[in-house]
Amino acid sequence: RNESKMLQEAYEQLLHEHRSTNIKHGMSFEQLFPYMKNYPYSPRNFRFIGTPVDGISFEDDKVVFVEFKTGKAVLSSLQQKIKDLIQRKKVEWKEIREKE
Repeated sequence: RNESKMLQEAYEQLLHEHRSTNIKHGMSFEQLFPYMKNYPYSPRNFRFIGTPVDGISFEDDKVVFVEFKTGKAVLSSLQQKIKDLIQRKKVEWKEIREKE
């Protein structure tokens, strides 16, 4: 029984390390993606945000929210909600000024 518990703990540790490696790989990839051949916009127009979306590309005729994914990664529930809001055109401009 003790050996079984030790194996389970070792498995969970390896699983955690594997997930951590995948996250680090994805984060590194995000930094390079705007410079890859298949990126459809100018890298100069891209600004990293990091979270909850990777960034925004400010094009001449539109503003594009960009999320990079690798492998079988999927949007988080928050990212999916943001995507839905954008697609339903629930986006606003708000200018806030401090009174002098």
